[in-house]
Amino acid sequence: MSPQERELSPLGRAVRAGFDTDTQYGSVTPVLYPSTNYRFPCLGQGKPPFDYSRPTNPTRSMLAGTLAELEHGADATVTASGMGAITAAIEALVGPRGRVVAPDNCYGGTWRLLDHLDARERIAVEFIDMSDPGRVRTALASPAELVLVETPSNPLLRITDIAATAELAHAQGALLVADNTFCTPLLSNPIDLGADVVLHSTTKFINGHSDVVGGVVVSSTAELGEQVQHWANTLGLTGGSWDAWLTLRGLRTIDARLRVHQENTAAIVELLLASEMVTHVNYPGLPDHPGHELATRQQRGFGSLLSFELAGDFEAVKAFAEGTIAIDLAESLGGTESLLAHPATMTHVGMTPEARAEAGIGDSLLRLSVGIEPIGDLTADLTAALERAERASRG
Repeated sequence: MSPQERELSPLGRAVRAGFDTDTQYGSVTPVLYPSTNYRFPCLGQGKPPFDYSRPTNPTRSMLAGTLAELEHGADATVTASGMGAITAAIEALVGPRGRVVAPDNCYGGTWRLLDHLDARERIAVEFIDMSDPGRVRTALASPAELVLVETPSNPLLRITDIAATAELAHAQGALLVADNTFCTPLLSNPIDLGADVVLHSTTKFINGHSDVVGGVVVSSTAELGEQVQHWANTLGLTGGSWDAWLTLRGLRTIDARLRVHQENTAAIVELLLASEMVTHVNYPGLPDHPGHELATRQQRGFGSLLSFELAGDFEAVKAFAEGTIAIDLAESLGGTESLLAHPATMTHVGMTPEARAEAGIGDSLLRLSVGIEPIGDLTADLTAALERAERASRG
């Protein structure tokens, strides 16, 4: 077979995305197009492919095409943040006071957005435990316009059956939107399971270096993609060219990063399970996790996010979190560095106390995004943290 007849895999093409854009000098990295506007060749002949960088930009288009292919979608719109992605999806796909069914233990920013839109009568939202098939069937016994799934969920790592939920949603005329940030396209492709739209905060694993904020909406059809692109442009939600270029750079290492992320996570889960200071670990890779079998079916790995409950009071939690040297106390996730978060006071502080309690997000819960540091550094840091927590719990 000649080189011209061979094809790279989608991941191989992602690694090389944009490599052929420099026809003048032959650069082996994508060209960055920072220009805000582009020349029209003449009057009266319509717009050129690129005219103004809010609706269209060459660098952003490279990223959009690459992510659409990785997610097995027809179109993608790159946004300035993950919240921009979900905002674009809602504005494009939900009519006035349209009913939205969403997970009760989703990302705190998502919960806050949906709650505020409901309060302003833009949508009517119902939060449920999407990992409970009975709750899902009950919620989708009546019409809806959009069903949002986040699997694994943030921060409790609950697993939702995408295919079954999509079937129920479609029967009620609803579109299924899946937040695939935790899995990335390498571990799960929700469109293949029936999702109409897939969201990512590209800030997280796709960029993977904690140096750019971004998002993407991948649509299963060109028609849905046009709707999302229209609203993203109209509302000014699209991302910048430099951010897109950085995200393309990060994407080139995603496969290698994810392998180390998951190897480290497996070792850390074992360490936490062996500690008497840890009362529960939420990680779908554990055989006794309620969603383990489902995650095994619809994912190609279990990822590198976990959460766990500490014994003792809040002082024990503080002692654990405030003395680490290889793990940073910070929000966000999916970077090369390990990050520890206390959802109740950090990522999910925007939820009401009642909503957090209903979702199962308590004061003793910690979330860990496992990085790619040497595993010995991480286990030593966590061992010391557990010892501090034990001393604090004894007073």
